[in-house]
Amino acid sequence: MKGMFRGQKQNNPPQEETATTEESLKQDAATSKKEAHPSSEEKMMEVNDAQYKKLIDEVAEYKDKYVRLFAEFENVRKRMEREKVEFIKYANEGLLADFLNILDDLERSVEAARAKHQDYDAFMKGIELVMAHVYELLKKNDVKPVESVGKKFDPFYHEVLMQEETDQHEDRVILEEFQKGYCLGDRVIRTAKVKVARKKEQK
Repeated sequence: MKGMFRGQKQNNPPQEETATTEESLKQDAATSKKEAHPSSEEKMMEVNDAQYKKLIDEVAEYKDKYVRLFAEFENVRKRMEREKVEFIKYANEGLLADFLNILDDLERSVEAARAKHQDYDAFMKGIELVMAHVYELLKKNDVKPVESVGKKFDPFYHEVLMQEETDQHEDRVILEEFQKGYCLGDRVIRTAKVKVARKKEQK
């Protein structure tokens, strides 16, 4: 009996080693299977990375579109502001041009009274006061007279009504002004009516 018990004790350790080996093989197989087939968490991480890159690209694209649209908007806004300023500046052009005819009448009245040397002091002072107010109004609205007499004829500012042959002045020099011209800012709203010199033809 003792010998039999001894034989059984000697056979038990190899069985335990075999069980341990089988468990190790099972663990190795599970690990290999896990590596060969990624888990759902790993797949989700890969999907999230792809979505993140896609979102980054979309944000960059939208940012570029926003910058372009903002630049176009700024250009339109500046152009509209310039057009608004131009409209306000020249909105009263027709009114001021008609008002200049009244100024012409006042100037002619003063010249007539001075030429006849009549005693119209009170009348003259009233007329001159009106003219002073008119000139102030024109100046306030950036209306300036065109320089004519003694200047070279410029078709942009002047209109020829008469010519005079002479040797005392250079050709196309303005000798006389029949009607004043005026500019509103840099724009001519009425040309000056003038008489210009013309060189005499040599016989």
